[in-house]
Amino acid sequence: MTVGRDGEQVTDARTRADGPAAVRLAGAHVLVTGASSGIGAATARALAGTGARLTLAGRDRERLAAVAAATGGQVLVGDITTQAEELVSRSGHVDVLVNNAGVGWAGPFVRMPAGDVERLLAVNLAAPIALTRLLLPGMVAAGRGHLVFVASIAGAVGVAQEAVYSATKAGLLTFAEGLRHELHHVPGVGVSVLLPGVVDTPFFARRGAPYTRAWPAPIAPERVARAIVAAIRDGRPESFVPGWLRVPARLRGAAPGAFRVLARRFGSMRGD
Repeated sequence: MTVGRDGEQVTDARTRADGPAAVRLAGAHVLVTGASSGIGAATARALAGTGARLTLAGRDRERLAAVAAATGGQVLVGDITTQAEELVSRSGHVDVLVNNAGVGWAGPFVRMPAGDVERLLAVNLAAPIALTRLLLPGMVAAGRGHLVFVASIAGAVGVAQEAVYSATKAGLLTFAEGLRHELHHVPGVGVSVLLPGVVDTPFFARRGAPYTRAWPAPIAPERVARAIVAAIRDGRPESFVPGWLRVPARLRGAAPGAFRVLARRFGSMRGD
């Protein structure tokens, strides 16, 4: 375990017995989903500075075009939940996949419409799995590649009023862990997960419930973007952003009873 440039606590792949699964970003083809705003747009800008070739996927053509103009990326407009195969076919060989697209919903689970349950499962979990299934064989064949999954601290601890969102992100974490074990014999292909906390993006407004708590304060999406670039560059399996979120995540695993008492007393990491 080490501390990154921005104070994030990360698992350092360079110290692992199986060696790093890092990718040289200069010239690498990177596909970023959900690239039109928030973490996706910030990640595109950060990656542009590394010399990577970018394909920016999303549904908002106008916003994607603006990000592409700033980063030199290629625009790929489509719905990842229904057009994964078409999008992959149009993108060509991909060295790095950043599964960033995500949607949320906040409120009591008993009031959550069935359509919103299906939407969260499709965008947050099924689509990253589908894109990975389509792109991973090419990475394995090339002996080089990296998969990035932008999860959430909600997936590690569970959050009241966001039960389905938490479940989708927990599924993403477990999927990534399983892949990491499977790819142990392919040292050139790495898997990274990012667990951000509250990030200052349009996500909360779009889910229908703006974030109103004073603590924890939202962090800039650029901070998460820097952690994503570092994860790819250094082959880091796991990064919490900000780093202190590692504490409640580990406490839940080591002492679930104590974690639940503290969570009820002080509130969740993301809730309103």
